[in-house]
Amino acid sequence: MENISLGYGNGSQTVQIPEENLLGCLKPQNKPAEIPGEEMIKKALANPIGTAPLGKIVAPGERVAIIISDITRPCPSFLLLPPVLEELNQAGVKDEDITIVSGLGVHRPHTAEEMKKLVGPQVYERFNCIDSYGGEGDFIQVGQSRIGTPFQVFRPVAEAAKRICLGNIDYHYFAGYSGGVKALVPGVCTRATIQANHRMMLHPKAKVGIIEGNPVRADMEEVINYLSIDFILNVVLDEEKNLMAAVAGDFIQAHRAGCKILDQAYRLPIRELADIVVTSPHGFPKDINVYQAQKALDNARWAAKAGGIIILVAECGEGLGESTFSRWIEEAHRPQDVLKRIAQDFQLGGHKAAAIADMAEQFRIFLVSTLPEKTVHKLFMEPFQEANQALQEALRIKGREAKIWVMPTGGTTLPQLVV
Repeated sequence: MENISLGYGNGSQTVQIPEENLLGCLKPQNKPAEIPGEEMIKKALANPIGTAPLGKIVAPGERVAIIISDITRPCPSFLLLPPVLEELNQAGVKDEDITIVSGLGVHRPHTAEEMKKLVGPQVYERFNCIDSYGGEGDFIQVGQSRIGTPFQVFRPVAEAAKRICLGNIDYHYFAGYSGGVKALVPGVCTRATIQANHRMMLHPKAKVGIIEGNPVRADMEEVINYLSIDFILNVVLDEEKNLMAAVAGDFIQAHRAGCKILDQAYRLPIRELADIVVTSPHGFPKDINVYQAQKALDNARWAAKAGGIIILVAECGEGLGESTFSRWIEEAHRPQDVLKRIAQDFQLGGHKAAAIADMAEQFRIFLVSTLPEKTVHKLFMEPFQEANQALQEALRIKGREAKIWVMPTGGTTLPQLVV
């Protein structure tokens, strides 16, 4: 019997899998970092890809906006910010000319304690740290993409002389990868911007792990025609959320280099699909709600046979996580209701409901969470409180010879069938 620990909120659940059933545990091929995280960041900043060093890009008196990830992302902004701020200060940029902006997208604003945790206590006390949140007048339309996406950007970011984007690179189920331009679009843009861009998720090339020809990513990157991204610092994390690699410099060149590093660790070849896939987003913050945990579910599909069972182990302590997503789920009676609705009326938030509905049409989904049973059934899933309980039921249905893959870092791990 194999005992495999799965992240669950701030704790874990252990699933016990008979050795004869286990195809394997799809874990990233992490290489131990050669140098400590702080040194890794400084080395990346000192050796930028495709740009001059940050200190030569900014000038005294310029207003600088630094965009960071919000609390639903595991990016360790509190580690990334100090060396970036030090370089800015050494270049003559004063503290009062620097604004640190958390890119919310459509997520909720932070509490003061959450913001302090994101940036670190010392940075929080020294610098202006704000969320990209407000009314219509707090955003400026700087341009429009070729397909009509209005780039409506948070005013403090749009009006800055220089923009620096921080983030971590993960797989994204229709933008290909996170990181790079995504800090700006959708990070600090309006719902209208995000909705216009995300409606292309239905395109056949809008897939996880794909950048070339991906219309969602291409549309995001058109923002550079109207607003510069002057420097990025992106990191790749290991399965314990420690720094594994860092890249800095040009928002495309450095980002693509980071994506290659991610692929080396997390794009995992498999030679067989499973009857049952057990997956977890790997705990908080990736399983903070269903809206975020869905990414692990989507990646698991690439390891499962058609008609197979996927067991998603995700605490979802904050419930469903987004108002439109919640409403679409509540108003639907079956998966086809959501899929027909998204085809006729694309709405941000509804796109996640459609992604889950599409999965529910192809697989049977068990959800191990703290959600009420009624809520789980509305998600077209079957509720469980313990991972082992869900697995025993899956084995009962699929038979004692059923084959199983386990994905402990399902939100990041990308199985790729090799024949």
